[in-house]
Amino acid sequence: MQSCEISSDSTDDPLSSGLRTHRQPRIVVIGAGLAGLAATRVLLKNGFTDVTVLEASDHIGGRVHSVQHGKATLELGATWIHGANGNPVYHLAEDNGLLEHTTDGERSVGRISLYTKNGVAHYQTNVGKRIPKDLVEEFSDLYNEVYELTQEFFQNGKPVCAESQNSVGVFTRDVVRKKIMLDPDDSESTKKLKLSMLQQYLKVESCESSSPSMDEVSLSEFGEWTEIPGAHYVIPEGFMKIVELLAQDIPSRTICLSKPVRCIHWNYSAQHQEVIAKSADTHQDNNHNENNHSCQPHQDPLIMGHPICVECEDEEWITADHVIVTASLGVLKQNHEAMFSPSLPEDKVLAIEKLGISTTDKIFLEFEEPFWSPECNSIQFVWEDEAQLEQLVYPEELWYKKICSFDVLYPPERYGYMLSGWICGQEALYMERCDDETVAETCTELLRRFTGNPDIPKPRRVLRSSWGSNAYIRGSYSFTRVGSSGGDCERLAMPLPYANSTKAPPLQVLFAGEATHRKYYSTTHGALLSGQREATRLTEMYQDLHRAQTTKPNM
Repeated sequence: MQSCEISSDSTDDPLSSGLRTHRQPRIVVIGAGLAGLAATRVLLKNGFTDVTVLEASDHIGGRVHSVQHGKATLELGATWIHGANGNPVYHLAEDNGLLEHTTDGERSVGRISLYTKNGVAHYQTNVGKRIPKDLVEEFSDLYNEVYELTQEFFQNGKPVCAESQNSVGVFTRDVVRKKIMLDPDDSESTKKLKLSMLQQYLKVESCESSSPSMDEVSLSEFGEWTEIPGAHYVIPEGFMKIVELLAQDIPSRTICLSKPVRCIHWNYSAQHQEVIAKSADTHQDNNHNENNHSCQPHQDPLIMGHPICVECEDEEWITADHVIVTASLGVLKQNHEAMFSPSLPEDKVLAIEKLGISTTDKIFLEFEEPFWSPECNSIQFVWEDEAQLEQLVYPEELWYKKICSFDVLYPPERYGYMLSGWICGQEALYMERCDDETVAETCTELLRRFTGNPDIPKPRRVLRSSWGSNAYIRGSYSFTRVGSSGGDCERLAMPLPYANSTKAPPLQVLFAGEATHRKYYSTTHGALLSGQREATRLTEMYQDLHRAQTTKPNM
């Protein structure tokens, strides 16, 4: 996939007649994750031949990262297909036999809670005691009852009371605490345990939402995220198989790896000629093709018929009619000022700033033998001294207190004796800075402390993700932060220039990626659908243009 030659212009396709020059529109897709690959696939299928994908990293897949481990595949990134009917990722997997070996333990119905499997979750306290199963179930029922209430504000248009600060975390903590304290049947020690479990549940919820804390998640918007009916599925061969299926019909020369973009110069006009001139001294013979797709220092792309020039980190400039940007919200937050010239409109910048994204990381620990009982499907960490805490934020040296649980990977015939830990927020970034030895020692001490078993050996292997410090990702997935709404997802998705800029060439810069999907943000199907949406938007524009030209009356 390195050579990245671009196919020559064609005049045979009806799409070509949409432009005065009778050439194929030139489209650059930035990012080869699910959104970028889905967009490219649709474009090629609809007859566009001049398509280039620029991927900053040295591999395709974006936030999908499957690692082979013996017979098993470990997912450092996307893990589940959420729902079945109408989910394009599910249908892709099902149609290609990827779910044939999915076990009952890898197929869960109802609300998913990280890895949901057969067996029993062991809730352990920091003094090494297991919380009785009936008490866990009692608290779980109470928590789920309040969780349902959090959905009603958006779904039923319920007004949010001022005390909640429009925060899922603040609302949930207040309501659950009141219900616990008003229960006449519980002893003070039982109430304290339940209050401590509440904090643990909120840590789990933060990992699922990829938010630093549920206090940052908007209560009024929380219910807009839409669940597709059906179970949640794990792909035994790895989620990367979905990526490979999306990429299989894309010619390898179309995708350029290790090709980070520095700046997208859009809405180009004569006054921008000096930007091109600046590259005269640095322009090297490193063009990725010989079909005049690169912008020479003395040429203005508008004169050449292209309103966009994509400036790459390696000093190559690539002209285009349209660019589909699939960079993550984390990358846009960090780089949008330098990444677009002219700058993005103020309302789009505000949407980028208001929407949330954080880091959820996994820590895989492999052991020689299991120290957990056969029915144990997870070890949940309940800190009794956190019962009354308002903020679950820790200094760097206490990063491990944000680890909410370790799940047992089933079946052992496939995974061996493997645990998967979860951590999110700033503490995940602290973890990413540690070396493997420190993480192994810290997690082993945690497990010894909470299980009360001082003889637990160190794991023989540690594998972990690092989405927060990955310069080309900068976080796991998006959430609607307090102060943001689904409208911000739509503003982020709106192509540039805006429709009221009538004189400018339309649909120059389009935006895709999970954060641009109002109902399915944070999911792989949201990413895939957003890529298809933008490719379809371009296709329909050229079809409309072609129709208008072919039905024009003869004068």
